[in-house]
Amino acid sequence: MQPHLTDEDLPLQRLYRWERESAGRIFLTQPWGGGKVRDWTWAQAAREVRGMAAHLRQQNWEPGTRIAILSKNCAWWIMADLAIWMAGHVTVPVYPSLKPHTVRKILEHSECKACFFGATDDPEVPRLGIPAGVHRIALPPALEAGDANWENVVRDTAPIEGTPTRPADDLATIIYTSGTTGTPKGVMHRFAALSSDALSLRCTVNATSADRFVSYLPLAHIVERSGLEVTALLLGSRIFFVEAINTFLDDLKRARATIFLSVPRLLLKFQQSVFQKVPKEKLEKRLHLPLIGHVVKRKVLSALGLNTVRLAASGAAPLPTDVLLWYRSLGLGLAEGYGMTETLITHLPKPDQVRPGCVGPPLAGVETRLTETGELLVKSPMNMIGYYKEPEATSTAFDDDGFFRTGDLASMDADGQMRIIGRVKEQFKTSKGKYVAPAPIESRLSEHPAVDSCCLMGAGLPSPFALVLLSPEARAQCGDPQGRRTLEASLEAQLASVNAGLESHERIAFLTVVEGPWTIENELITPTLKIRRSKLEQQYLGRIDAWRSRNRPVVWDADPGQ
Repeated sequence: MQPHLTDEDLPLQRLYRWERESAGRIFLTQPWGGGKVRDWTWAQAAREVRGMAAHLRQQNWEPGTRIAILSKNCAWWIMADLAIWMAGHVTVPVYPSLKPHTVRKILEHSECKACFFGATDDPEVPRLGIPAGVHRIALPPALEAGDANWENVVRDTAPIEGTPTRPADDLATIIYTSGTTGTPKGVMHRFAALSSDALSLRCTVNATSADRFVSYLPLAHIVERSGLEVTALLLGSRIFFVEAINTFLDDLKRARATIFLSVPRLLLKFQQSVFQKVPKEKLEKRLHLPLIGHVVKRKVLSALGLNTVRLAASGAAPLPTDVLLWYRSLGLGLAEGYGMTETLITHLPKPDQVRPGCVGPPLAGVETRLTETGELLVKSPMNMIGYYKEPEATSTAFDDDGFFRTGDLASMDADGQMRIIGRVKEQFKTSKGKYVAPAPIESRLSEHPAVDSCCLMGAGLPSPFALVLLSPEARAQCGDPQGRRTLEASLEAQLASVNAGLESHERIAFLTVVEGPWTIENELITPTLKIRRSKLEQQYLGRIDAWRSRNRPVVWDADPGQ
């Protein structure tokens, strides 16, 4: 049953409650150079939010004006979001990894009147990506000045008084999809949708104000936004941030998080870092020793900064089953969930429901259907209002009963647990006339510790083949001829193992090890670390005949004379 949503569950009302009831309790913790941190209590954070909201009101924009946030995760990101809402406006989060032309498109399409900007992957993005005439507000991590500066505004501006609120059905945010295919679309969500999702998640995982979150996945993504920010607001929980990649582990250990949201790519890297220090076979033997196995498990989790985590959840892409089981064998309560920008988080198993290969049953209040072709349809209070300025796309996104067409292929176990098989549009037909869903096969290939990313292709070909991008450690191993031969034999064994579990038309003809890189910057992966299949096909398909002519199970693209 869907938890009953009241006005007191909405984000602004929660801020006022904790400001009043927990004024001296810490809400936000921001690392700030050289191992130092800065804390905000609920009262301090609310004071800064009120000051910035007053500044936004002074601009005399009409209610519902779109205001962007272009920054890596930080305490000011959360406070800017709340200030936008308190001032009566709509937040447009922008990935800090996007290129200037994409940032400009989003801000122009959404008609933003202002943009908060802070640290971005490319420091030139705020200057080149924010259109002229947009009011620029610099957050403390920003490297350049804006029309206004956060610290100056909150110091010099009289804060808004009282408890201004927003109706549950008001537009809260426009979130632009990460764009695995085509141009990003602006997904519109109400306050009610964000808070309904947080309520359902709270009930599913029994979360309380004592839970601690660490925010490092992009706040421009819906998992971090509803699953972390709005959920923490609902609970009154503390949020910790990460300063930089090279401080990530220290920041994670400082947070002592109890709930940890992640993605497969990071979990794989964590696992590989462990295997670099202790070979997999040696570690497995230690884990099964009767007297010291428990101690070894705790040491591994402590080294990763995950020893205090009671619930870890992975999403955004399929998580290899072996990786899920490995973490759970260490005692980490890792589960796989499911959601979309358009639907928010819709599936997550309770701690005692975790089943490898499944993303759990629907959350409370979520209805699901499978079409005759296996496409998953979803209906819930968390569904989007629609796509901004795209009524036709909005209309075609829903069926006649109001179910959103996810575009994901799925199957359902007898007890309602859902399995995501792949994307409808990503299926391809081989020359044999058979369809292949690439995602589950890619997931199996990615279980090899040397594989950083992979992409299955084969439309119109007799058999599929896979591009494989090696991890930095595996690439280093290839510098030695013997190391390369050993790695190649290992990849051949993985290919044979994967093929043994596939139907004849799905079996992979060969693997091609490519140099890469596949990065956000060269637009081969999205800001949420999903591969852009169409762009990879454009880049590599012209080489297929040369690779296939070598007649080997593992081909090295960088070695044409192989």
